[in-house]
Amino acid sequence: MLAAEQDAFAALAAGADLTLPVPACASWSAGALVRHVSAVHRWAAATARLDPDAPLPDHEPYECRADLLDYPAAASDLRAALTDTARPCPTLVGPGTAAWWVRRQVHEVLVHRFDLAAALGVEVTADSAVAADCIAEVVDTLQPRQVRLGRMAAAEVGVRLRTPTGVWQVGADPVAEVAGPEIAVALLLWRRIPLHDPSITVTGDRVTAAAFLAQPLTP
Repeated sequence: MLAAEQDAFAALAAGADLTLPVPACASWSAGALVRHVSAVHRWAAATARLDPDAPLPDHEPYECRADLLDYPAAASDLRAALTDTARPCPTLVGPGTAAWWVRRQVHEVLVHRFDLAAALGVEVTADSAVAADCIAEVVDTLQPRQVRLGRMAAAEVGVRLRTPTGVWQVGADPVAEVAGPEIAVALLLWRRIPLHDPSITVTGDRVTAAAFLAQPLTP
């Protein structure tokens, strides 16, 4: 699935006007977005090649590479580093395996593929299972990490998330239920679409749910 997401992102980036603004990332152009995803891939590939107790490498050298517009090369490097998904390596939440990075990078590309499509003014779709796991990653990994890092306060309330294929709870006791297609709920959690998007329905305390979802649930 990582290769499929990367190929879809690469197809959008090929020949695109890289000066176009990215609506979800106010200060970025399409070119800056491509460079960012390439840098993240290069950094994740280097991290996956380390011993599991090694410290995470510094991002900056990867963000300053001269070849970041060559996205296919960065994508290939990442896939090569993650071939053995059982290989122990560091992750953002402690020692783990390369499989952790496969999941994280699939969702990294998924969200930014929709960012790039929005910049280019084209419609794209997502595999419902991938989008559902993107929701699950926010719930089981990213939002708890944001709390641990002090990027958001420990949740006093929460939201129930419902899609055609699953139900999750993010935060504490739910004050509302948010429902919609898997990709819509995933993009909502990543603050790419608003709660009033027509693809989303809300039952319960909309105001409190909106305030909760406006917090940085993801990096």
